[in-house]
Amino acid sequence: MKTDSRAVRTSIIGLGVFAALSMLYVAQDIAAPVTLGIVTGIIVSPIMDLVRRIGIPAGFGAMIILIVTIAVLSALAFVVEPLIWRVTEEIPRIRYELRTLLAEFQGLIQGIDAANEEMKQALGGDGDVDAEKESPLPSVSDALFLAPVILAQMLIFAGTFYFFLVTRLDVFSELARRIGGNHDAARIQQRFRTAEYLVSRYFAAISVVNAGLGLALAGYLSIIGLPLPLVWGAAAFLLNYVLYVGPAVVAFSLLLSGLINFSGVSVLGPMIGFMVLNMIEAQFVTPAMVGRHVSLNPLLVFLALVFGIWFWGPIGGIVAIPVVVIVVALLDDVATHRRREQASET
Repeated sequence: MKTDSRAVRTSIIGLGVFAALSMLYVAQDIAAPVTLGIVTGIIVSPIMDLVRRIGIPAGFGAMIILIVTIAVLSALAFVVEPLIWRVTEEIPRIRYELRTLLAEFQGLIQGIDAANEEMKQALGGDGDVDAEKESPLPSVSDALFLAPVILAQMLIFAGTFYFFLVTRLDVFSELARRIGGNHDAARIQQRFRTAEYLVSRYFAAISVVNAGLGLALAGYLSIIGLPLPLVWGAAAFLLNYVLYVGPAVVAFSLLLSGLINFSGVSVLGPMIGFMVLNMIEAQFVTPAMVGRHVSLNPLLVFLALVFGIWFWGPIGGIVAIPVVVIVVALLDDVATHRRREQASET
């Protein structure tokens, strides 16, 4: 009988999780920025606690934090913008350099391209037609169509972020009371605060590491003469929050930049330098800075990142790792509490 009841309970939980995920997927235009706002609020919660201790009203302090956060994100976007437009303008040259590089290392590729051009000319085609048809950039109508959606998501994020900072202690208290009742409410609320503290400390350490990586990359690129080294450093700082995918994007972009600015084997210099710095950061610096306060399994992180990007797109990739850290911190706290209870009983 116990086995049957356990199977029923497990099935109900599974169906509930599936229904919740389905609802979040359907409502991703709202759920994704809401989740991003809550996660960002948890990360900056120590700053809000400091504001409360100083005596600043919660609403005014949350507004200051929101304005500063938006200003920092806008400044970083403004810094990275020239890099994006530079790469966009150099797309034809990048194509040419890629073809030249492949021709130097693989003569067979050049023969195949020549044969294709001869075949197109024999069939009456024009080799430049396909290149003209390609349009890697969105059209003006696409941008106008997406602008209201992006603006609405930004407003949802800002509103969620602000009101979560103002009311997060009340939210934790109400959740604890509903989950554990009056008897366990205080313990569960403390569990929320502990997880919040661990997550904040984790991302504070990661931010320091990412800043060091960005500065080191900027210094290296300035030494080898790559233009806009500070912009590349800022891009590495931001994208390194998205594990695996972010460094891969930076490495590929540096390869393109090397193709634009250098020639020969030296085109690989920017990418190889970043990969060395990223390997040092991932293997030595991050483990030393983060420690084992919130240990993350690499497979779990990778799968969460893949699922997040598939589930919610770019926002899913951003919030996947913080959500995993929050869940792991909560589970670690639960396991620690159970071990303490068992030790006290014995």
